[in-house]
Amino acid sequence: MSDNEVAPLETAFGVDHHVTRAEAPERPVQDGGPEMVQLLNPEGERVSHPDHDAVVDALSDEELRGFYRDLVLIRRFDAEATALQRQGELGLWASLLGQEAAQVGSGRALRPQDYAFPTYREHGVAWCRGVDPVNLLGMFRGVNHGGWDPNEKNFHLYTIIIGAQTLHATGYAMGVQRDGNVGTGDDDRDTAVIAYFGDGATSQGDVSEALVFAGVNNSPVVFFCQNNQWAISEPNEKQTRAPLYHRARGFGFPGIRVDGNDVLAVYAVTKAALDAARSGQGPTFIEAFTYRMGAHTTSDDPSKYRVSAEVEVWKHRDPIERFKRWLTTTGRADTDFLEAVDEEAAELGAGIRERCLAMPDPAGSEMFDHVYAEAHPVMERERAEFLAYQASFEGAHR
Repeated sequence: MSDNEVAPLETAFGVDHHVTRAEAPERPVQDGGPEMVQLLNPEGERVSHPDHDAVVDALSDEELRGFYRDLVLIRRFDAEATALQRQGELGLWASLLGQEAAQVGSGRALRPQDYAFPTYREHGVAWCRGVDPVNLLGMFRGVNHGGWDPNEKNFHLYTIIIGAQTLHATGYAMGVQRDGNVGTGDDDRDTAVIAYFGDGATSQGDVSEALVFAGVNNSPVVFFCQNNQWAISEPNEKQTRAPLYHRARGFGFPGIRVDGNDVLAVYAVTKAALDAARSGQGPTFIEAFTYRMGAHTTSDDPSKYRVSAEVEVWKHRDPIERFKRWLTTTGRADTDFLEAVDEEAAELGAGIRERCLAMPDPAGSEMFDHVYAEAHPVMERERAEFLAYQASFEGAHR
């Protein structure tokens, strides 16, 4: 078996658990192809690209070290959240393990006035937008519907419905156009919108509708698809016969594939797309070619549909290790810096755990507060019934 191949799958993509290993089809490990933009290979070596070298060369060593700090801290936060769920402190968690570079690179390319529409996995983008990591846990702990102000952070609340946020983003971008905040030449005014979604979401009608509206209206929106190879238990080849970024052609705007494990390439490509959107050149579709190292969520068991050999190949493409290697070999970071970041990560993890466990439980009646924008007689009646039911238990203990 070659280095580009993996052992047969344990099951037929999780459908028939009685399929034997010998009967399961082999699945080659994908490499992104020659069209993929890459500035840093898995060995941590700089790769030149004429369209994007200047952007990376303009970054200061301090900014580059900041990228590394982002990557390490958000991975530590993600690991702590996963542990909290396993210990019963969160109802569910969607890990970003392996996708840190795609999120940090794109998140750091945003300007303050830009607006981001996430799925439920964009913890790294949230970090870049200044959202307190503890606030990301509230929904998964069941104590709120999202613990941050979207208008303050220009980062929308997490969207659970697959693909719906692409329509929200396109609509917001059309509003930005109508407000005259595109193509003015004012760097503090011109605004772009970015919509995050996974490869599985591209099979949803909502995404196609968003691409239609964005294309015909030349809206200032960047569609950022994190292609992590697996839509829960279904691999890419079960969804498409062509690279996902090619879909942009049918809607009349550019598409590009970037190495999603290369934080430098993601930053450069996303910056170019956002700049184009702000200047009035319309939308861009970015396919960040990456890999979901963990489970889809903590309720998923990926060993049912993919083999460990595939995961092992992608471990050698780890986004943090390759960036760390480049920083150290080029003298941009030393041992003292790396150790300081590790210490900060440990402190972050401990603080996240402490603050998560201290989050107050909401009053049960709050579930009725935000169903409708205004008071509603059905909600008020159900609230009264709930409070009476709750009071009956309190009386029983007296």
